[in-house]
Amino acid sequence: MNVVELLGLPALESQLALLEPLLVESVVTGDAFLDEVTTHLLSAGGKRLRPVLALAASTSGMREATREDLLGAVAVELVHLASLYHDDVMDEATMRRNVESVNSRFGNLVAIVAGDFLLARSAEIAAGLGVEIAALLAATLGELCQGQVAEVHAAFRMDRSRDQYTVAISGKTASLMATSCRIGALTGGLDRGVVDAYTEFGRCFGMIFQVRDDILDVVGTKAQLGKPAGQDLAEGIYTLPVLLTLDDPQAGPALRELLGHPLDAEAQEQARTIVAGSGAIAESVQVARSYAEQAAAAIAAGPSVELAEAMARLAHTLVDDLPSH
Repeated sequence: MNVVELLGLPALESQLALLEPLLVESVVTGDAFLDEVTTHLLSAGGKRLRPVLALAASTSGMREATREDLLGAVAVELVHLASLYHDDVMDEATMRRNVESVNSRFGNLVAIVAGDFLLARSAEIAAGLGVEIAALLAATLGELCQGQVAEVHAAFRMDRSRDQYTVAISGKTASLMATSCRIGALTGGLDRGVVDAYTEFGRCFGMIFQVRDDILDVVGTKAQLGKPAGQDLAEGIYTLPVLLTLDDPQAGPALRELLGHPLDAEAQEQARTIVAGSGAIAESVQVARSYAEQAAAAIAAGPSVELAEAMARLAHTLVDDLPSH
């Protein structure tokens, strides 16, 4: 999914071209080994979704980005990259963005410390943008950690509630999306009401993004996911489609017999098939669609009709290409 093409905002492509060298500059120290580690995933590319949100919020994708706009986008992308370094250690991942993961190539200790270095650089950049942005990014880091801890704590628990799931993904995914939009709106000098509206868009967009990812973990292909479908199920991460299936009087009992512990390949496929065949996928899509409607309503409160239409279109596209049953 090419987010810039979907948005169709004239200045975004050139803004991202300016962003890339700034990203590299922000993590290069002159130490050859550390620089190899910190630029490893940067070189592998990525959608740069969070910087896109920040730059769209600050410039409406129409004017040239200021250095402050670009640095705000760099700060949020560095937090995202750091989270990938740490996540891959936790998941014992071997691949990321079609290249060897940092932990697999350099070891867990290096991956953890390099992730911490990226967070430190992000904090330094945010501090240069002012107290409010520095405090916002620090609070977001706390929310990311809370969300991740909540998910780890809920591993293999079939009594995980839907509210607990919502709190976890709001922290681990939606908080940084919201902050990306808010930092962009702040560096763009927008009115407070608009800053809050764009922040709400980012929160709702992040919720769509995670619910979508959780749906695709059940019904997606390996080509779409970059990993086998049902991986979260196997690892005890019981997401919205799984929780809804567990509550289904028809499908729930069979699923309960399989869950509660790590799954081998056969049991993983059995569990995935049960969830995919229940009504939980359609219900989860409706949850994502509700967030898309909230996102569109929030962004409509801003001053740019072009941005509102583009961002609402992006939010709905994330939902519209999901299976409805």
